Amino acid sequence: MKHLLGTKDMTREDAVLILDTAAQMAATQEREIRKLPTLRGKTVVNLFFEDSTRTRISFEAAAKRLSADVINFSAKGSSVSKGESLKDTALTLQAMGADAVVVRHWASGAAYQLAHGGWLHGSVLNAGDGTHEHPTQALLDAFTARKHLVGDPAGKGLDGLHIAIVGDVLHSRVARSNVHLLTTLGARVSLVAPPTLLPVGMGPWPVDVFHSLDDALDAADVDAVMMLRVQRERMTGGGSAFFPSPEEYTRLFGLDGDRMARLPEHTIVMHPGPMNRGLEISAEAADSPRSVIVEQVANGVAVRMAALYLLLAGEEQA
Repeated sequence: MKHLLGTKDMTREDAVLILDTAAQMAATQEREIRKLPTLRGKTVVNLFFEDSTRTRISFEAAAKRLSADVINFSAKGSSVSKGESLKDTALTLQAMGADAVVVRHWASGAAYQLAHGGWLHGSVLNAGDGTHEHPTQALLDAFTARKHLVGDPAGKGLDGLHIAIVGDVLHSRVARSNVHLLTTLGARVSLVAPPTLLPVGMGPWPVDVFHSLDDALDAADVDAVMMLRVQRERMTGGGSAFFPSPEEYTRLFGLDGDRMARLPEHTIVMHPGPMNRGLEISAEAADSPRSVIVEQVANGVAVRMAALYLLLAGEEQA
């Protein structure tokens, strides 16, 4: 692999390789000294055109634990705010000797343009582009599900598991990446959302669709419930154009204690964060022993270590 731009065209073999490598990276984080010398002398640039806490810090921690030099670049207060183009920003990073650029951008396709525009010689990792994809989030979700639900997971996918993705699918790059990756790994995926929060043109997607969480839970046992954040900042009217009221949304799609009680005992609860407590998920569900939400954050570091390792050092080590 040269770049990590999305999961749509990712093969099962590549996905399993990343997950297996992430498991090895996670094992190194149990040691007293977590740092590895693998990427010493490499430079990783975090190029963020949108605000982020978890993803940016996770990539920074991953690169530093592999001994890479890290440069954090925020569009706010930079030349970008003065009108500099993506191309000129990329040429500047190339001149600085960037070996990898981790990019988050408000425009769908920005990561692909950065990778294939001929401006950079290094690798590009997509940390979220518009409403398009967020591949490392999907990989850490798959890693977490595999760890909890698949025995002796090395070399394995998610065959036979049923995962329900619930909420604002329309605005969610996480949902898109997860649909592609989870089905590639053999899972059955159900999308649960009001019709107004489902994307146009999703007919070819290999998913089941439900318009209430109760209907989805009645239809089949679920091994993992992935709650999505209601992205009110991407909605006109703060969400009122997409559902009648927050109370109505919670009544039909919120995960609470009553719905938790209906889940099989082994079912795990996931959320990419940040959470709107009381809207898509109750405090009882978020803080339940079944919740792996905090663990997802920790697993994100291991998965991003694996991605950086495979892109920047995999061939050299081989």
